[in-house]
Amino acid sequence: MSDRTAPSADPPTRHTTIDDAQGIAFSVTMAGLGIHILTHMGFVTGQTTGLAVLIAHLTDLPFPPIYFALNLPFLALAWRRLGGRFALKTLLITAALTALTALLPGWIELGRIEPALAALLIGLLFGIAALAAIRHGGSFGGLSVLWIELQDRTGFRAGHAQLVSDALIFGVAALVLPWDKLAYSALAAAVFALFLAVNHRRDRYVAA
Repeated sequence: MSDRTAPSADPPTRHTTIDDAQGIAFSVTMAGLGIHILTHMGFVTGQTTGLAVLIAHLTDLPFPPIYFALNLPFLALAWRRLGGRFALKTLLITAALTALTALLPGWIELGRIEPALAALLIGLLFGIAALAAIRHGGSFGGLSVLWIELQDRTGFRAGHAQLVSDALIFGVAALVLPWDKLAYSALAAAVFALFLAVNHRRDRYVAA
């Protein structure tokens, strides 16, 4: 009698081009919705997105071009370190997200959202978007690539560098944002981090 619970001996199935296209489209859509809610609520976040939001808040410049411009310097680094396929997918994701965040305010008009619920939605949307991008061989680019390079050159862990940079972004935000918006921003960041910690498990996902 065969054991139906035994793991399959078949090799992992790799993503097709269509798989990658729909996965990246889903990722960009979730991230775009998250950013739309984030900017509507006046919150901030970490990483490159948070830096772009903060610059937009301080300068009154639109978020989309700031986000795209901040990511451009890291694409060449991503190409050298992680390969052309990864860098091209990251460029596609970045460009698509830039376009979507420019279009969404004209497509979806947001009203009042309970801040705690908004923070939860932002964290979940960002987490889902990041996970989908990673699983389809891309990313939202930015500072994370730089921290990987720093780790290789100096031994300083990329995760610690990310925490330091996020702390600096939130530190500057604390000077310009009301304390309640800062607290809800921190809640959204915590939900995002927890989502990735629970769900980003290579042993549970074998396709690439």
